Amino acid sequence: MNNSLGNTGRLLWAGLRALIVLTVVCGVIYPLAVTGVAQAVFHDKANGSEIKSDGKVVGSSLIGQSYTDKDGKADLKWFQGRPQNGLGTNNINTQYKLILSGATNLAGDNPELVKQVKEARAAVIEDNSTATYRVKASDIPADAVTSSGSGLDPAISPDYADLQVHRVAEKNHLSVAQVQKLVDDHKDGRILGFMGEPTVNVLELNTALKQLTTQS
Repeated sequence: MNNSLGNTGRLLWAGLRALIVLTVVCGVIYPLAVTGVAQAVFHDKANGSEIKSDGKVVGSSLIGQSYTDKDGKADLKWFQGRPQNGLGTNNINTQYKLILSGATNLAGDNPELVKQVKEARAAVIEDNSTATYRVKASDIPADAVTSSGSGLDPAISPDYADLQVHRVAEKNHLSVAQVQKLVDDHKDGRILGFMGEPTVNVLELNTALKQLTTQS
């Protein structure tokens, strides 16, 4: 009986020691080590790739934002991102909220998708045409009229950014050359020179635009 209790006690003590050691190693030392390496080597990414303006965090370079006026319509003084048709809404989530993302899941010949694309194309032509610049339907890139798979895409194509230059310049009382240079400075090439497509991060571009309009 005593041997049985002694063996049980030793087993329990061994199990408790293993629990304590594993808790310290896996629950304290390992997380602290990973966090330390991440903060030291990948500080920006580890903290959400935050973008700041005037000392305040205005968003993440990984998540798209909407730029609208008080009526919920596109605020045309800013560069606009891709359409957000895939996100949907309810009484809690609105477009570009992190809780909700997703594609339209509509086939290429679906009448609803065709309608969305036609309406988006008409809006792009109307919104971006100015007194000195007229947008042609043939000039409109695909990302200007279609949403991404997640609906949270933070970037647009250089072609779509270029298409918006005249409108942004006019709305902000800047020269076309000033705004075009801003866009050119924020064009990112393919990863490692061959992966993916060239992009322009809309939040980073609009943050720079705000700084430019403040200085002007």
